[in-house]
Amino acid sequence: MFCIICSVIIPFTMQVYVELALAENFCMDFTLLYCAKLVAKNPARTARVAAASALGACFAVVFPLFALKGLWAIAVKIISCPIICLAGGKFKGFKAYFKMTAAFLAFTFAVGGGLIAAFSLAGLDYKSGEGYLLSSVPVGIPLFAALIAVIFARKLADRLKKTKKQTVSCVIFNGGRKLEIQGFFDSGNKVSFHGVPVSVIPLSGAVKIIDPTGIKEQVKIHTVAGSKKLKVFTAEKIEISDGEKTDTVENVMIGISPYASGGAVLNPDLLED
Repeated sequence: MFCIICSVIIPFTMQVYVELALAENFCMDFTLLYCAKLVAKNPARTARVAAASALGACFAVVFPLFALKGLWAIAVKIISCPIICLAGGKFKGFKAYFKMTAAFLAFTFAVGGGLIAAFSLAGLDYKSGEGYLLSSVPVGIPLFAALIAVIFARKLADRLKKTKKQTVSCVIFNGGRKLEIQGFFDSGNKVSFHGVPVSVIPLSGAVKIIDPTGIKEQVKIHTVAGSKKLKVFTAEKIEISDGEKTDTVENVMIGISPYASGGAVLNPDLLED
């Protein structure tokens, strides 16, 4: 994407390799887009973010060839931002899309302003079309490397830490019936169906509020034991109480575990806006 801080483009008077320009813009776009995804808690996979970043990098390299100037150039650059965000995320509504796009723009301006300030204090000059260079390496590349290190450290920490399982009381309503069940929020539950977080209940509980044989929709999950499919349905609402307050979520997506007993495994994104 051609934004304020995507720094390497290819004027004909400059000797800049196309590969380096693509790498720089991809790294910068991926860094900003992935940070926006984390802040917005978007369920999109990393591969999708990478694909959108590649699209943005190609646009940034090709854009100078159109020789647009003035308002046209500004308009195209502004429009490209929401397009890249649309390609890089999974959204169940406009609010989720707006949230990620706003986060992406915020990071873009924050990082851009921060770089300008930092490099100005360091006595390094910014050249339009060239950006900032660190030891002959565009700044987007070390930023990308730092992000990868953070992602790796985060995943490692998630594996090492013990998940705190706080038991909550749940009441699930569907079709004029209700199911009272104990459950807990599991940070390892990342299951989603078309971008909607899925919470899982045992078969013995599901039959009290719905006939599983009539369910057609399924979601594929991956566990240590292998991959399998769970039937999913949309319940009218769920009430979750921790003993101090009760939260209500309407139109909640429920997955049915093949196991006969157990509690509700709640998705940690269930209570997010």
